[in-house]
Amino acid sequence: MPTQPPLDPEQVLGVPRARLPRHLAIIMDGNGRWARQRNLPRIEGHRSAGTAVRETVTHCARLGLECLTLYSFSLENWKRPASEVSGLMALYAEYLAAERPTILENKIRLVQIGRRDGLPPEVLAELDRTIALSRANRGLTLCLALNYGGRAELTDAVRALAARVARGEVRPDDIDEAAISGALYTAGLPDPDLVVRTAGELRISNFLLWQISYAELYVTPVLWPDFRAADLYAALRDFAGRERRFGDIGPPPAG
Repeated sequence: MPTQPPLDPEQVLGVPRARLPRHLAIIMDGNGRWARQRNLPRIEGHRSAGTAVRETVTHCARLGLECLTLYSFSLENWKRPASEVSGLMALYAEYLAAERPTILENKIRLVQIGRRDGLPPEVLAELDRTIALSRANRGLTLCLALNYGGRAELTDAVRALAARVARGEVRPDDIDEAAISGALYTAGLPDPDLVVRTAGELRISNFLLWQISYAELYVTPVLWPDFRAADLYAALRDFAGRERRFGDIGPPPAG
């Protein structure tokens, strides 16, 4: 796919660029239900989700968002049937290889958050190749939360900080919120401004527990394989119309 021209949020959304989120995070839910409604195997729901991923990534890049995080596979997902997990891993390797040209041509930088232990070698190989080839890109940062869990991330961060204390590199009293943020998988990325969850579920599902403390939440009944640019635009317009106070009382009323 050739590089696509940027989109002007004012023209496309009726929203100033400054009102868009810097970092959008999406909990992609509903693949299994999508397949069940069509009497298809669950893996077909995951396969059909590729279109939603491609369209969402493309439009976020064209709109000039800084970062998009997609909750792709949680640590809890290993509890699913082995056939479904192996099919998912094959799809990840296939997607990473097939979409690499698009990622590179559109100046997207790929990163991964989550534990590498347990991921198949073929997935790690495709992942590492795309990460290395896209490292210098300065467009959208596409962050795949793959083999990820929010509590595991916090556990790993605490272990890393404890090891630094044990080595005498930092004192316990010097550990503050910035130090914790710097020890997370997402170090260097802005915290999400907006979390979108598809398929109508009203829960966070162990996703970016530290980082979304002040994120806006948007839930849509649309199943992820059916999620398209119009659904993304609806979420962005909704976000642009919210007043974000971060614990303050907000500006005084006009007049």
